[in-house]
Amino acid sequence: MNNVLTVPKNGSLATSDLGLANWSNWIDNVLKSELSGVLPTGYNNGITLPRVNIKETSDALILEMAVPGMQKSDFQIELDNLLLSIFSKSEVDEQAGGSTYARREFGYTNFKRTFRLPETVDCSRIGASYQNGILEILLPKKEEARQKPPRIIQLS
Repeated sequence: MNNVLTVPKNGSLATSDLGLANWSNWIDNVLKSELSGVLPTGYNNGITLPRVNIKETSDALILEMAVPGMQKSDFQIELDNLLLSIFSKSEVDEQAGGSTYARREFGYTNFKRTFRLPETVDCSRIGASYQNGILEILLPKKEEARQKPPRIIQLS
């Protein structure tokens, strides 16, 4: 079975069963309020990375990323050797309809996710589509890596 590996996460701590998400929120709040003048303006304010599913079929890997509310033009997908990078940069109006956010927990403005592809992927045939809030990247396998059906060998 082939695995697509995530290259180091770019973003905040992930939620776990150990309650680390609450600890992370507390740290974010302290850093945001107490050190607001010290931190650079690009400080991650707790917005998380889009979630990803990776499915494997006999002839391809399919990467699905949940990114609702975006346009195709918001994405940039790059392949450098076997590193697949997905970027998004979009301008978000901090004042929606004349009001400002007191707390904001969803909305992907800028993100970058990077994945190391297995050598079995045919990089010349990679394709992508965006529909109903899901970015789908098709990673076809090379012919020699495709799963072959079982063959019955006759006894002589």
